[in-house]
Amino acid sequence: MGLVEARNLPSHVAIIMDGNGRWAQLRGLPRAAGHREGSKAVRRIVRAARRLGLKALTLYAFSEQNWARPEDEVDALMGLLRDYLLSERNEILENGIRLNAVGNLGRLPALVRAVLDPLRRETSDNSQMTLTLALSYGGREEIADAAKEIARRAVSGDIDPEDVTPETMHSLMPSLKSGDPDLVIRTGGERRISNFLLYGLAYAELHFADVLWPDFSEADLHEAIASYQLRERRFGLVGSGATVTRIAI
Repeated sequence: MGLVEARNLPSHVAIIMDGNGRWAQLRGLPRAAGHREGSKAVRRIVRAARRLGLKALTLYAFSEQNWARPEDEVDALMGLLRDYLLSERNEILENGIRLNAVGNLGRLPALVRAVLDPLRRETSDNSQMTLTLALSYGGREEIADAAKEIARRAVSGDIDPEDVTPETMHSLMPSLKSGDPDLVIRTGGERRISNFLLYGLAYAELHFADVLWPDFSEADLHEAIASYQLRERRFGLVGSGATVTRIAI
């Protein structure tokens, strides 16, 4: 906590949770074991985010492309998701956390929806922190869905194509209901975005951690936020510490 300034916290932190499979491989274990440890890291980081006072936390839990993984691995992931929702239900409710989910949720198995949907309804009025799970999610897919909705409205005469603005698109992005992410963290040592929150990432600060997700700790979260707090966010403008040089032509 000594690394983090309480007065300059990011409002919305998003995390690409990468490295479960490699964590298991390094230990000679099946990939499912890595996912189980990754689930423990989810619990740890959600609690840490709530203690810090973050307003929104979005976790990239399962991508649209992840359905192509081996069936037994997908089944294990869905089972772990259901177990997490069941085991954390009371803590989510008691801590005033609003649970949200984004992505192609219709693809999720019934055993997950039977737990996910009621918990989303039960927590809809909570306001201490919004926890969003990106499930069967893809950034390109989300943008395409927004474009389809705009096209439908244009055809029906509800919107003039000339009136379509970046704000119009933003309003149709379920992943951005909590606002654009201020800080995006990726674990596992990779330096890529992997189709995550593409529209909202326009001015996000990025932090890449080498630690694999199952080992990602509260201290690692603090380090990422401390790094964010040292940066000057300019949103395309000239920073306060920058010097503008004018050249006579």
